[in-house]
Amino acid sequence: MREYKHLLLANKAWAAERLEERPDYFERQIAGQQPEFLWIGCSDSRVAAGQLTNTPPGGMFIHRNVANLVNEDDLNLMSVLEYAVTVLKVRHIIICGHHGCGGINAALEGGATGYLGKWLRNAEQVRRDHQEELDALPESQRANRLVELNVRDQLVRLARTSVVQDAFAAGQTLYLHGWVYDLRDGLIKPMMEIDSTTPLGEVPRPQPVLV
Repeated sequence: MREYKHLLLANKAWAAERLEERPDYFERQIAGQQPEFLWIGCSDSRVAAGQLTNTPPGGMFIHRNVANLVNEDDLNLMSVLEYAVTVLKVRHIIICGHHGCGGINAALEGGATGYLGKWLRNAEQVRRDHQEELDALPESQRANRLVELNVRDQLVRLARTSVVQDAFAAGQTLYLHGWVYDLRDGLIKPMMEIDSTTPLGEVPRPQPVLV
């Protein structure tokens, strides 16, 4: 059997299981979504937000891109952010990086070409901004540390977007979280949090968690 057909068979089994557990499962899904969370994560196939957090469908709005970057020129990301904050009224936005991120490894090494090279300019700027700290580390620790520093810098970029600033100014309850997922043990490791009272010019570098 061709590999893609396994996906279709698995879907039928999943749908049947949901109906067996709760006959009105899909009727409830049709009624709409009210997620409390927006997850901005990496496109890596090993980092599936719903599975990692055991969140059922409808509980989390999700955007994924290579190396979990925040770029205001990315209309996809900004549309997701705007809808999540202004329409869905999510209370928490999570940026989650991960151990073994290929995009971060490429940004660390430099020289990526094509579309990936253009996309990773943001991550390469993170590397340059923290080059002194990275150079002081053993080579084996630099990729993990850049993953953490990238989450920090992307979270600050997120906090500076007009969407988030407008929500803060309006008194909307909104918290921004910087997390890292460790492939080695399956655990999510929180690093930092930003809210409306956080001075964005004074956000410290997070303590290492990928040790």
